[in-house]
Amino acid sequence: MNILLLGANGQVGWELRRALAPLGALTALDRSGANFERPDSLAEVVARHRPDAIVNAAAYTAVDRAEGDVARARCVNAEAPAVLAAAAARLGAWLVHYSTDYVFDGNKPAPYVETDPTGPASVYGATKLEGERAIAASACRHLILRTSWVFAARGANFAKTMLRLARERDELKVVADQIGAPTGAEFIADATALMLYRLAHDAGLAAHASGIYHLSGGGAVSWYDYARFVIERARAAGAPIKVEPARVLPIATADYPTPARRPANSRLDCSKIGSIFGIYAPAWETQVARLVDELVAPL
Repeated sequence: MNILLLGANGQVGWELRRALAPLGALTALDRSGANFERPDSLAEVVARHRPDAIVNAAAYTAVDRAEGDVARARCVNAEAPAVLAAAAARLGAWLVHYSTDYVFDGNKPAPYVETDPTGPASVYGATKLEGERAIAASACRHLILRTSWVFAARGANFAKTMLRLARERDELKVVADQIGAPTGAEFIADATALMLYRLAHDAGLAAHASGIYHLSGGGAVSWYDYARFVIERARAAGAPIKVEPARVLPIATADYPTPARRPANSRLDCSKIGSIFGIYAPAWETQVARLVDELVAPL
């Protein structure tokens, strides 16, 4: 299999370099090799490499900044994927694209399934949804993987921020009324590789597998309880944590206003990817514990 990986230096992209390499010839391009702010240039990149599969790990993910940077967010999250989808359709290639829980409004009381009505409440969510729709409309063979609360040892994320603040401050206030599932970039990459492997070796599966899938960590947690888990795990490992457990305080979303509105419910039902591809997520605690252990080991 000839694979073209785009966004190779991001949290997910970095893990994809490792996970996809055993599948065949892998070309991994970062921003310098595939500029998503110039969408029209991407068609030539795809034509030059003629991949069997395009894996797009590039995205505009600065959720709050996107509220005032609409054109750039739309260019990266919607216009560029549309070009990739058209190029994939011309080649008959698969396109793997990563989306987000932010395509939903977060008001559903239960986990979201793939067929639930969308209703993004932020520019980031709206541009990601536009990208999804452009891919589906292209009729290319595609896997759109919606995920949530992504983390990795590489790059910035919530867990790393909490560890830094816990070493610096006497008190932390963390939102407690938003619920979701932390999802490791390593797990996302491994799941992607497994899906592509099965598509390459099972023509029957490949014939009907194109579509949207939810892929997130197992279980659910609030940002507040997520922070407490990270801090307690780090403390148990001997990390120099300054904040005391009693001084990690829950607050409401209304007490922490941000430019972009976050979904109150980010839970994703991942039954579909389990039934079709046999992929089942480990509990979020298992994935986050491994991250914390890796981050605090040198301390």
